[in-house]
Amino acid sequence: MVATESATRARPASSLGRRLLGWLVMLHLVAGLLTTWGAYAVYGRIIEGLRDDQMRSLAESYAGRRHVRELPTVDAEAIARRGALVVQLWTPDGRQQEAASAELAVPLQAQPGFVELRTGPLPEQRWRVYTAPADGVDRLRVQVLQSRAFRQQRSLKRALAEGLPILALLPATLLLQWLVVWRGSRALRAVAREVAAQDERSPRGMPPERVPAEIRPLVQAFNAVLGRLRAALQAQQRFVADAAHELRTPFTAIGLQLDNLRPHIPDGPARQSFAQLEAGVSRAQRLQAQLLRLSRQEAAEPLQPEAVPLAPLLRDAVAQFAEMAEQRHVDLGFRTAPELQSLQRPGSPVELRSLFDNLLDNAVRHSLPGGCVDLVLHALPTGEPVVDVVDEGPGIAEDVLPRVFDRFYRAPGAAVGGSGLGLAIAASVARRHGLRIALINRRGPEHRSGLRARVHLGDMPLPSHFQLRNAT
Repeated sequence: MVATESATRARPASSLGRRLLGWLVMLHLVAGLLTTWGAYAVYGRIIEGLRDDQMRSLAESYAGRRHVRELPTVDAEAIARRGALVVQLWTPDGRQQEAASAELAVPLQAQPGFVELRTGPLPEQRWRVYTAPADGVDRLRVQVLQSRAFRQQRSLKRALAEGLPILALLPATLLLQWLVVWRGSRALRAVAREVAAQDERSPRGMPPERVPAEIRPLVQAFNAVLGRLRAALQAQQRFVADAAHELRTPFTAIGLQLDNLRPHIPDGPARQSFAQLEAGVSRAQRLQAQLLRLSRQEAAEPLQPEAVPLAPLLRDAVAQFAEMAEQRHVDLGFRTAPELQSLQRPGSPVELRSLFDNLLDNAVRHSLPGGCVDLVLHALPTGEPVVDVVDEGPGIAEDVLPRVFDRFYRAPGAAVGGSGLGLAIAASVARRHGLRIALINRRGPEHRSGLRARVHLGDMPLPSHFQLRNAT
């Protein structure tokens, strides 16, 4: 039961346009069939009445005669294909046939009027028969017959002639309806594009007066939800920013007090406890600084991009972490192809620097003593430029890789001193700049263990003389 409900919920919704066209096709088919049936019924009644009048008039033209020498002969083809009327003249007592325009094994009916008869199992052996009333004791009796199959075929052909134009116009009608549906759905596509362009930084919602009246309530509901989301995010950002600002002063004061207290701490256990206290305060100060940076990042104005030279920015980032790498005995370096020295990327230099600083900080912290951290600017075989931050640390378990960009999440076994905000800040910068970060574990006979953090820079014009090389 649970599996059935899950499959039902997972079933994708069908297209509204296809459903509408399907109903319209069904409507036209039903209309064509109903028109054919109606034409068959109405035309059948009218034609039946006219042909019955014709049979009655023909019978009356022979009624009242005493003798008829001969009648015009009609053949079987005329009877079956053209609906020729067959006249039978009988003696006044009805026992003997005086004359007939065709030989048919249909006896004189006892009662005057119309009747349906069968002379055999075939459709051609069904007859519509009119028997004229007796006109005196010495007058001939008259009976007129017509093929019933011919009557039905004529009615059916006429009905099809009425219904086929509707079916013949079906392709043109469907094309016109498809154009109408497409034109109507264009407004929905425009609304979808505007919805996709909305985010928590949008100054206002979508204007309802620009959308069709049928979907205006949906747009108004979306604006209301977006407004509540924007208010909640702004309240969260204000709280984080206010908390980070308020924590700066006491942490600074605690740091100063620790600096003043350090010369008075004796060696031994007290010195070790003091070192642990300093490490905790440093971590709290770093967390406070990252919270402040994250709040500023989220509250930033729309991006005003400028051309940022990537190679100098990456060199400066490596230089900033040189001392930290030396303290941890990590070989930190930067390399790139000479042809990419002048590569530029539109964006904010401060935010892009923050992105690579956080990736380098993680790489240096997690690399094992004696390991290497390389910052590499190169191009993939497809021509896309990327920046790789490669370390020789323990890597990240595959099952937790999707979560490492969450705020305050620290993977099991992560180095002491992290706050779980570095990758979240890097991901926020990447989203604002249209970049993508991919984390790839490096394990295999040709590599030492570690992690490759790859920043895809997207489609960018490479120098015309640049030769594509394999990724390092």
